[in-house]
Amino acid sequence: MAGTLYLVPTPIGNLGDISRRCAETLEAVDFIAAEDTRVTLKLLNHLGLKKPLLSYYRHNTGAGGEAVLERLLSGEDGALVTDAGTPAVSDPGEELVAQCAERDIPVVAIPGPCALVTALAVSGLPTDRFTFEGFLAMNRKNRRAHLAELAGERRTMIFYEAPHKLRATLEDLTAAFGPERRISLCRELTKLHEEVRRTTLGEAAAWYEANPPRGEFVLVVEGAPETAAAAPAPEDALARVAELREQGLSLRDAVKQAAKETGLPKNELYDRAVGKHVEA
Repeated sequence: MAGTLYLVPTPIGNLGDISRRCAETLEAVDFIAAEDTRVTLKLLNHLGLKKPLLSYYRHNTGAGGEAVLERLLSGEDGALVTDAGTPAVSDPGEELVAQCAERDIPVVAIPGPCALVTALAVSGLPTDRFTFEGFLAMNRKNRRAHLAELAGERRTMIFYEAPHKLRATLEDLTAAFGPERRISLCRELTKLHEEVRRTTLGEAAAWYEANPPRGEFVLVVEGAPETAAAAPAPEDALARVAELREQGLSLRDAVKQAAKETGLPKNELYDRAVGKHVEA
């Protein structure tokens, strides 16, 4: 019988954010698959734990994944951790979870720290509907193509960004969405120098042009504004009146129904219908 893979979230900055259940799970499993074993070792030392560590990161998902699967299939329980945050979210652990699903290996996700949710909650922007876009491409052409696809996105958008790419990303966000679009730049969340800057894209680009960005960023960008629906042409409403008259409705009732359907003022539509009737 296969063992279970536990997805264990780790603190995104403050070690005090590790939950009791996460700590107990790390203590109970037979091994831990880690993005960077050195980072995970610091966490284990903080918890007073010693566990066999396997490397599983973006550039070794093939060999690293097979090593993890082999141990799980032999009946061992394992934990998957990243350097910070929830495994398998904008993370190569996504591939490992899919492989476990294909082999009917149980996977248990434990709730815990997640930078995108933390940033969204503190952003001051709408949280009822949002889309997580992860890291934008390094290549500017690909990055701009991605943003062009989001031009009409009305949900709040969340991006991860590294400090050395922030200025270029803000420039492209401004070009795609306009300088007045609101943004919350959440930097070094839960750490000593945590900062949330609520501003506009244009102001953010100007600020970081003069002030070199430091630390990891989560960018929370306001969605596109709702566009007012185009008012129906009076000719279309009059055509609807004529259609309803042919169905047997009186002029007054036909106007009333057409006005309700099209949103045009009833009196205006009636005057137009009477005028057209007279002309005819």
